[in-house]
Amino acid sequence: MAKQLVGQAKFQVPGGQATPAPPVGTSLGKFGINLGQFVQQFNDRTKEYNGTPIPVVVSVYSDRTFEFITKSPPAASLLKQAAGIAKGSSVPNKDKVGRVTQAQIQDIAQKKMADLNSSDLDAACRMVAGTARSMGLEVDG
Repeated sequence: MAKQLVGQAKFQVPGGQATPAPPVGTSLGKFGINLGQFVQQFNDRTKEYNGTPIPVVVSVYSDRTFEFITKSPPAASLLKQAAGIAKGSSVPNKDKVGRVTQAQIQDIAQKKMADLNSSDLDAACRMVAGTARSMGLEVDG
């Protein structure tokens, strides 16, 4: 008999630093899965990201087993790391908080290519550049 999907949960957790506390506990507790087992597997899989928020989609089955898919980090957090800033601008059209180069944008677009809905790298670069501008970053090049 095939496993039956009971539910899915989507949330973001810092890579390599998941704990059974919220958001993991509140999202997965209602399904009755072993939170310690999820936390250990997630931390093992994402330890190289060390603190960068990682989106995760967890599928829970009727026999209380689960599988999860990790996505690439959000473009905004990758842009903040590239520009060396703590947060984006509250008024991005007036206050610029940093700069990113075209090479950095292309690198981020390549990392995010699997999770973006674009067919080529040029379109992905334009999407990441738009995110950068909406954060108050100036795009060089």
